[in-house]
Amino acid sequence: MTVIDVHAHVTAPAELGNYRAGLLASRGGHTRSPLKVSDERIEGSLKAHLTEMTHHQIDLQLISPRPYTVMHWAKPEKIVRWYTEETNNLIARECQLHPNTFKGVCTLPQAPGVSPKFWVDELERCVKDLGFVGVQINPDPAEMGDDSTPAMGDEYWYPLYEKMVELNVPGLVHSAGCQSERLIFHLHFINEESIAIMSLLDSDVFEIFPSLKLVISHGGGAIPYQIGRFMAQWESHDERFDHALRKLYFDTCLYTKRSMELLLDTVGVDRCMFGTEVPGAGSHAHPDTGLPMDDLVPLIKSIDWLTDEDRYKIFEGNARSLYSLGAPVGAMA
Repeated sequence: MTVIDVHAHVTAPAELGNYRAGLLASRGGHTRSPLKVSDERIEGSLKAHLTEMTHHQIDLQLISPRPYTVMHWAKPEKIVRWYTEETNNLIARECQLHPNTFKGVCTLPQAPGVSPKFWVDELERCVKDLGFVGVQINPDPAEMGDDSTPAMGDEYWYPLYEKMVELNVPGLVHSAGCQSERLIFHLHFINEESIAIMSLLDSDVFEIFPSLKLVISHGGGAIPYQIGRFMAQWESHDERFDHALRKLYFDTCLYTKRSMELLLDTVGVDRCMFGTEVPGAGSHAHPDTGLPMDDLVPLIKSIDWLTDEDRYKIFEGNARSLYSLGAPVGAMA
């Protein structure tokens, strides 16, 4: 069985951070120049990342930009586009260097107040020219700077959904940085993913785009763990809330067994895909066991009510189907 991690982020050499800092400092006042970094520098930055994948029994990762760096809030908008394109280009290079280990998931030049119809050219470039298999969507491009961007059930998002359906690529719903002093970006992630779920399910999005594929990060924000509250207030709808929730997909980017079991039991094994963020937020030792919290393969295997078929779906099967990854190398036709 191949273990596919649908929620992973790029590990980049320092040149990418320096490039971003230069854009923010100059505000695009200089002529655009490409990110300059050698393959050797890229390989050096990936050494620890690849080691962690081996230790965590992960065979393939779908890598996207690190969300808190995407600076969708920044002005002028051209520097967001420049950074977006160079980050996606770097991911493409890492996928070329390790084609059996990484597949690309792009970010978009999102900006508050700008229609998604002006972002989708980058999605098309990444899928058609760079071979990416998905897109990362920030539901709050203002990053708590203002409330101008409608929630994801609004028609505002339709140009993006149309292009995703046309290209047959899933979207990983994952918010980014947070400008508010009231909460850290980790909490902002959970809040925005929860808002996205409620807005999507209380809209016509899946009637208009029945083949739209959306994956909610971090096990669905807060929603699967507060499901009783939403079931209780959903009585005016034709469909039960817990049934409607299965229009979406979820990663397993949770770091405790109880929360993992609750997610799988609430939304169903066929709506969940293995995701870790390795290396990322969970790459710390659990205070009780001393083991890495994001070492999720043994955690999922330890859930005794899962069948072998269930585990296959979580680790590999669901991701292969949703992301159109095809059969593993060497598999029988």
